[in-house]
Amino acid sequence: MRVIRPEPLTAAAFAPFGDVLEATGDFRLINEGLCRRHHDRARLDFHAGRAGISIFDAEPRALPYDFDLVERHPDGSQAFLPMTAQPFLVIVAPDEGGVPGDPRAFLTAPGQGINLHRGTWHGVLTPLAAPGLFAVVDRIGDGPNLEEYRYPAPWRVAG
Repeated sequence: MRVIRPEPLTAAAFAPFGDVLEATGDFRLINEGLCRRHHDRARLDFHAGRAGISIFDAEPRALPYDFDLVERHPDGSQAFLPMTAQPFLVIVAPDEGGVPGDPRAFLTAPGQGINLHRGTWHGVLTPLAAPGLFAVVDRIGDGPNLEEYRYPAPWRVAG
């Protein structure tokens, strides 16, 4: 079994795959100076359809975590905003001629979400603690927007 180690989720490391959503960096004060607005943190990108917000309730997993399935959404970006302060695992892979290459794993810190770029290969939603509640902003529209790929041998994300 091929083993990968989870990396801390940073904007620089995650940039090829999407955006890290967190309250860091530049901001402007709003609401009579009582709220910091970290403006325009992700690029929502939809080929067709519209943006919608759904609530996902995923079963928690544990490390080490084995997987062979990744997926991508060719017609829209997909943002995952945890509704708790628990970490979650993010698995992504570069596209190599229409199939995913070797995956990478990232471990979020409390207060971080992600926005996957349109067409990015990624693992399934993988919370590491209950409840696995997430607000998900993604494409709502007609037609298929899911491609799945199974690696010929499983990968393990080490604990």
